[in-house]
Amino acid sequence: MHVVILAEFAAASGGAEKVALESARGLAEAGVAVTYIQAIAGPADPLLDHGRIRRIVLGLPDIWSLGGVRAAAAGIWHAAASRRLAAALDALPVRPDCIHLHQWTRALSPAVFPVLSDAGAPLVVTLHDYAIACPNGVYYRFDRAEPCGLAPLSAACLAAPCDPRSRAHKLVRVARTAVLRRVLRGRPLHVVHVCDASRRLLGDRLGGFAATHHRIDNPVRIVEGPPADPARGDAIAYVGRLTREKGADLVADAARAAGLPALFIGAGPLEAELRARPGVAVIGWQAPEAVWEMLRTRARAVAAPSRWYETGPLTVYEALAAGIPVVASDRSGAAEKVRHGQTGFVVAPGIAPLAAAFTALRDDACARTLGAEARARFHAVPMSLASHAAALTSLYAGLAGPVFGAMQHGRDATAFCAPEIGPV
Repeated sequence: MHVVILAEFAAASGGAEKVALESARGLAEAGVAVTYIQAIAGPADPLLDHGRIRRIVLGLPDIWSLGGVRAAAAGIWHAAASRRLAAALDALPVRPDCIHLHQWTRALSPAVFPVLSDAGAPLVVTLHDYAIACPNGVYYRFDRAEPCGLAPLSAACLAAPCDPRSRAHKLVRVARTAVLRRVLRGRPLHVVHVCDASRRLLGDRLGGFAATHHRIDNPVRIVEGPPADPARGDAIAYVGRLTREKGADLVADAARAAGLPALFIGAGPLEAELRARPGVAVIGWQAPEAVWEMLRTRARAVAAPSRWYETGPLTVYEALAAGIPVVASDRSGAAEKVRHGQTGFVVAPGIAPLAAAFTALRDDACARTLGAEARARFHAVPMSLASHAAALTSLYAGLAGPVFGAMQHGRDATAFCAPEIGPV
């Protein structure tokens, strides 16, 4: 089997990139030949250093770095992305059995969808957010700091000043969504949801085009080392981008109300505000090994109190695997993996509910019991890289259908064992 994975980056700066990289590695370890196409030039994660992974770099710019009218036009339809991607696919020594897209809004634009649909292989898109339906991608009113219930591209949606940047930026995103609907209409598309909440939220909101829905958990690499002992931790920890929509400010306020310090690992727009608060430590981005060493020694719980419908922050799953209780927003897809009162708490993203959960965790017995149960439940049904790769392989084989065996006849996966190629 040969699979093309298309993403905009080859280094993990966020959850979508991390899943794309992990998927490529897991598939390669399972014996699948992988061509990893990277849209934007940049470094590559060591995860891609595998004999069955071939990397191609398209060398495209980040659309929003172009500035002004050029950025707006490329965001709606990036013709260069279409041409370079078509050339890369045409140059493959063997046609892929499936193409899996993880990101497309930073460099690729709707222009790549016709290329992907016409490549002669089933197209799968993992929905790490809701950009396939919602103009700002997250069903969130940044002007009101609350989730959005408007129908995408309805009159009310067009009038809403919901974009985190500006109305002009919203107009570009609206145009992009309208173009995407047009190019997808009548084309087969398979979408992968990483949580049940994503499927429920989208429902029939895809607007004008049909999609076949699939459900596959994101992979979680088990952190090596002994389990955490959250009863020894002194702080409520938050890992990720420091933004209001992700609830970073709520963690600071609720931890203070519960009489606990707050530890922030990450960076973002709220960094200066958080640093100025008493009882708060902000240590910026850290290497994964350093993060988990810090959490094992300091975290009484990991908090993920998103105000928006976050699909599935990986830090939640990683904390559960390590034996750290999680306090998750009931709007987050990750809450599906938290058992309220058993492995953590699922609460509304507000100061009072969060403070109540944090206060309960001040009890050593509570923190230790929830942490041990979190680890036991996770390891009983692990979201491992191997299980993720097996689910993907099963999906790809099913989509390839009865011609799959014929297409595989005589193929040699080592044909894809080649060094990096690019830019195209």
